[in-house]
Amino acid sequence: MGERKGQNKYYPPDFDPKKHSNLNRYHGTHALRERARKIESGILIIRFEMPYNIWCDGCKAHIAMGVRYNAEKKKVGKYYSTPIYEFRMKCHLCDQYFEIRTDPANSDYVIISGARRKEQRWNMEENEQIVTEDKNDIKRLNLDPMFNLEHETVDKEKAAALIPTLKELETAKSDWKDDYALNSMLRKQLRVNYTN
Repeated sequence: MGERKGQNKYYPPDFDPKKHSNLNRYHGTHALRERARKIESGILIIRFEMPYNIWCDGCKAHIAMGVRYNAEKKKVGKYYSTPIYEFRMKCHLCDQYFEIRTDPANSDYVIISGARRKEQRWNMEENEQIVTEDKNDIKRLNLDPMFNLEHETVDKEKAAALIPTLKELETAKSDWKDDYALNSMLRKQLRVNYTN
């Protein structure tokens, strides 16, 4: 496979390695070609993938997470030693431009203009999901014995309230305990339906 590498470049007769140093300088192009057409102003064209769902302000269309755009990337500042980049791209459905900036402090992206983020937050208690403890509560549980005792009594009350539901689930599950009998009963019913 070594013979397939692009090492055999054509060097014109007037190419001077002392004057040009490489073929890109000789041809007057950048190594990144079209991606570097605005490099003088500090802008590089990159392929940017949408980090979350957004709404375009121009056409009010939904743009899904993962949609890719050719974006202009430029460095706009620093957060400690981490550079902050801004990406400017055009909506594929209209002429609206939107700008997204990195937020290293929160490990996120922030929309600067041209679009708005689609909020998909929900309350875990409303959706009957397991509610995770807050970080401050976890810290207090480890440090404060009285808070820990109060928390244990609340947990015991919750467990006592859930015992009837757990017993109902156990009885419902015991009906399905013998898999072989249920499977054979189902096969018999299917055979009867198939022969009729």
